[in-house]
Amino acid sequence: MTGKGTPEKSSPIHQYATYSNLAFEMGAVIALGVFGGIKLDKLLNISPLFTIVCSLAGIAISLYLIIRSTMKTQKKQKNEQKGTD
Repeated sequence: MTGKGTPEKSSPIHQYATYSNLAFEMGAVIALGVFGGIKLDKLLNISPLFTIVCSLAGIAISLYLIIRSTMKTQKKQKNEQKGTD
């Protein structure tokens, strides 16, 4: 903890919250893809096509978001280490 009562960015609780948020975000993106695909299939009367395509697109988008977020986190950690050295 810092002197102001705010949690440090490198504390285990903060890291747990960050990665838990990523898991919920990943689940939401994939769920939106699946439900959007189901709605498109019902609307266009094409059985599993859009469900499969949209769910795979949701997986790809969620993986991209996770990779981007972890790269930002690593970059911040490197900058913090440079600042303390």
